[in-house]
Amino acid sequence: MLTIDTFKKMISAAGEEISKNEKYFSKLDADAGGDGDHGTAIVTAFKAMESAEGADFRSYVKSLSETLQNAACGSTSTLYGTWLEGLSDAASEGATELDAAGVASMFNGGVEEIGFITKARVGAKTLMDALIPATEAMDASQGAGIEAMFKQAACAAESGAEATCQMQAKFGRARNLGERSIGPRDAGASSMACIFATFANNL
Repeated sequence: MLTIDTFKKMISAAGEEISKNEKYFSKLDADAGGDGDHGTAIVTAFKAMESAEGADFRSYVKSLSETLQNAACGSTSTLYGTWLEGLSDAASEGATELDAAGVASMFNGGVEEIGFITKARVGAKTLMDALIPATEAMDASQGAGIEAMFKQAACAAESGAEATCQMQAKFGRARNLGERSIGPRDAGASSMACIFATFANNL
């Protein structure tokens, strides 16, 4: 079972790891033709989420979403806020612990929700290149238990992020570069992969 206390520690640990890699994520963003501020934005997002409260999964993740969407970190606020809102809506009411099926359902809800506000899917050189494979891996490995689910998700997210090196950007400022956007890893996919890796390591 995944308890709410463990999940809170996972979120906190992810924030710490993101902060350590702030300059790296911003450099990836700049190299791919973006604003060069993704590191700053994702760090701002996690710092905002430090004030989130809630005794169960639904209320806590809802609070994560709300505190994030009130933060000034551009598209990161919208995308991550919407993803977390989907996680919250899919969590069982009042649940303080989730089994493997409950965890998979929650993360599936997140991908479904974020899919309503972006047309980006795998192959577009965005965070979705890490998020979608990670979520699918969790869903496929439910029978192996929660720890294995997150390990599989982390591997899939990393593979997805690495694959963006060969992709041409289709969204954001980077799309203006056309074929010149091919080469660097996508910053958003890389930070998402970092989050899943930290989740797995902390379990």
